[in-house]
Amino acid sequence: MNYPKTKRTEIIDILHGVKIADPYRWLEETELAEVKDWDRLQNKLSDEYISKIPQNKWLFEKLEKMTSYDKISLPRFLKKGKRIFRSQKKSDQQKWVVFMAEDEKSPFKPLLDPNKWSEEETLDYYTVSDDGKLLAFGKASGGNEAPVIYIMEIDSGRILPDKVKGWKQHVSSWMPDNSGFYYSAHPLKGEVSEGEEYYWSRVYFHKLGTDSSQDELIWSDENKKEIWCWNSITYDAEYEIYGKGIFYAQQYWIKPFAGKNELTLLNKEMDAEYSVSYFNRKLYILTNKNAPNRKVMVTDAAAPQEENWEELIPETDTIEDLTLADGRIYVSYLKNAHSLISVYDLDGNHLQDIQLPCIGSAYLYGYPYRSEVFVWFDSYTSPETIYQYNFDGNSLTEYWKPELEIDSESIIIKQEWFESKDGTKVPMFVFHNKDLVLNGENPAILYGYGGFDVSETPQFSIWRYLLAKLGVVMAIANIRGGGEFGEKWHKAGMKENKQNVFDDFISAGEFLIEKGYTNSDKLAIHGGSNGGLLVGAVMVQKPELFKAVLCEVPLLDMIRYHHSSIANIWAEEYGSAENEEEFKYILRYSPYHNISDEKLYPATLITTGINDARVDPMHARKFAAKLQNLANQSNPILLMVQNSSGHGGGTTQTIINRQTASHIAFLMEQLGIEADDQL
Repeated sequence: MNYPKTKRTEIIDILHGVKIADPYRWLEETELAEVKDWDRLQNKLSDEYISKIPQNKWLFEKLEKMTSYDKISLPRFLKKGKRIFRSQKKSDQQKWVVFMAEDEKSPFKPLLDPNKWSEEETLDYYTVSDDGKLLAFGKASGGNEAPVIYIMEIDSGRILPDKVKGWKQHVSSWMPDNSGFYYSAHPLKGEVSEGEEYYWSRVYFHKLGTDSSQDELIWSDENKKEIWCWNSITYDAEYEIYGKGIFYAQQYWIKPFAGKNELTLLNKEMDAEYSVSYFNRKLYILTNKNAPNRKVMVTDAAAPQEENWEELIPETDTIEDLTLADGRIYVSYLKNAHSLISVYDLDGNHLQDIQLPCIGSAYLYGYPYRSEVFVWFDSYTSPETIYQYNFDGNSLTEYWKPELEIDSESIIIKQEWFESKDGTKVPMFVFHNKDLVLNGENPAILYGYGGFDVSETPQFSIWRYLLAKLGVVMAIANIRGGGEFGEKWHKAGMKENKQNVFDDFISAGEFLIEKGYTNSDKLAIHGGSNGGLLVGAVMVQKPELFKAVLCEVPLLDMIRYHHSSIANIWAEEYGSAENEEEFKYILRYSPYHNISDEKLYPATLITTGINDARVDPMHARKFAAKLQNLANQSNPILLMVQNSSGHGGGTTQTIINRQTASHIAFLMEQLGIEADDQL
């Protein structure tokens, strides 16, 4: 490989008495011309390499064809008024469009079409006023997750001249009389110290027709920059609910909507996870306080203090979510990493369980003021389908299904359990062609995440389905750090326990080999973001176990991760090198710092988005530079710095398909997976 030349600098930090060399520190400076030139040369090398892989063209064409079908979102109903809104994307469109119907008998017509914007501009969200007369929407650019608020007068289509404060603007609630709205935003550069503009979340009120300088600061925390702040108005406009929180702990307040009443505190301490739902002057609190799998508490809105809470639904399987709709409580559970939904009455009595189509992922949607209940469902062999739920018949009726031909009968899905290094039993979903022979010679791709309480449940992926049809074993490991088995499972993979996550993933790979699914020359690993940290760590710790690595938008320099953008908020998950005890265990696994001159590492493709608002591109750059400059590294190490892309990839369907094809084609080439034009 003829890699771009990368200079080394003699930078050595001394942290807690330990010398830390950082020869590629200069690659942290994204705006330097020298760094931009280096990015360009890395992309040139990667593009030349990937373009020669025939699987790249084949997979891109397959993705373009298979993603070109009409898609719709769930309908959005108003608190008052008959209008209905939903997002929709026609087969020939690159971006989702906002549609509106005047009532349930009227056709949906396009209202806001981002396909008419520039390629880089995307619709981040939209919020409709209670009566459906005004639309607030956030326009972002290049995947930067920094939307700017615009207000549309729906009947005329006119964009109002209103502007608001700060950046990363997000409308939370309209006033019932359309006089204005609450929105959250961060301070602009210059209003706070350099780098602090990523923090200090604040809630403002904007009165329509006024200058942004008159926007009133409503809610903030001026003592801890990492605190998020939010508020909302209940559907009946009886109360306002205010919240503050960090990743794994929140605190709530409530006050009557009318007048200047003082806020009443619900929970005295920010000591656990809490989420609050409102219905008919009662508060329903989902919490993991003294309940690692979560439970549901209830109290009167007029007596909201924690001492008045009563247990309504006790802790059993892990509760993912709670929805109030149709005068009932719908609780979404996880059972061995797949979805279950139970229905309760308002007194907490179990009524029935919803019969889902198969083992998969289900997301329930409804409104406390409406009777409609919808279930969004998918699995490894079932594309996303929307069902409407009928309580009386305990039945699901198709509301929308994609026009996508899937041969689900040819795919076998298993849930395997393997033993990790410390003896912990860990599950893993494995799916493959039904005629696959367990001879140890099959290509396999192992995926994991393992962090932030995120659960890896069965979800449909076109590229995974295609590869399974080609004879590839697809494996998704439910390793510790996730939320599959509640907070205990999460805590077993965070901070000082992070090595458990890597041990679980390594054990998953070893299990696939032991059971005859694959071998080390046919096994690739894939992960993104925190999952990028995962695959980066395990390839450094056990490089001989894997043939190839796809490491997307990763964290890799764990000693300095907290210095960039919003990343200091992740100290709750990882710890911080600023703390001596936390520094010790972070240094032991930080991928960038544990690369060895003595080891040969697998073929690796590392990707990053130039506009990534979460994980700084410096991680991917520095890791790639260090690997490329090892004297004995004969396997290819490629870096793709993706323009017009953020943490979630490109801004249009075609850009996303092109990126996906290039990433997966790299793994296909390394594992010897041939394309099949008959598929």
